[in-house]
Amino acid sequence: MKTNYVKRTQKDYSLSFKLQVVQEIEQGKLTRSQVLSKYGIQSGSTIRTWLKKYGNFDWHNQTPLSMTKTPEQKILELEEKIKLLEKQKARAEHLAERADKKAILFDMMIDLAEKEFNIPIRKNSKPK
Repeated sequence: MKTNYVKRTQKDYSLSFKLQVVQEIEQGKLTRSQVLSKYGIQSGSTIRTWLKKYGNFDWHNQTPLSMTKTPEQKILELEEKIKLLEKQKARAEHLAERADKKAILFDMMIDLAEKEFNIPIRKNSKPK
C-alpha cells in the first residue's frame, strides 16, 4: 500500500513563498497552525525557521527586531548621519562660494563692457 506522503526540504519552497507565509503570520492574517494546513507544510519547525530568518519580529522575546538596537548601534547610525550631513553642508558651501564668485565675475564683465563700449548696461533705478 502506497501513501501520498512526500518529504519536502527547504529547497522545495521558493523565497517569495517563504516571504509570503512570514508576512501572513506577522500581519495576523493566519496563525502558524493555519499556515501548516492551508499550504500543506509538514512541520512547524519549518515555519519557525522562516520566521527567524525572514521575519521582522524577535519570536524569542516577542518584540520587534527594530526596537532591539543597542546604544552602540544607535551611536553608529547617528555618526553615519552626521558624516552625510557634513558632506551635504560642504557641498552647499562650495556651491554658495561658486555662486558668489560668478556674481563678482559678472559684475566685473558688466563694468568692463560699460567702460569699453561706453554704454550703460545697468539700469539706475531710484528707490521710491
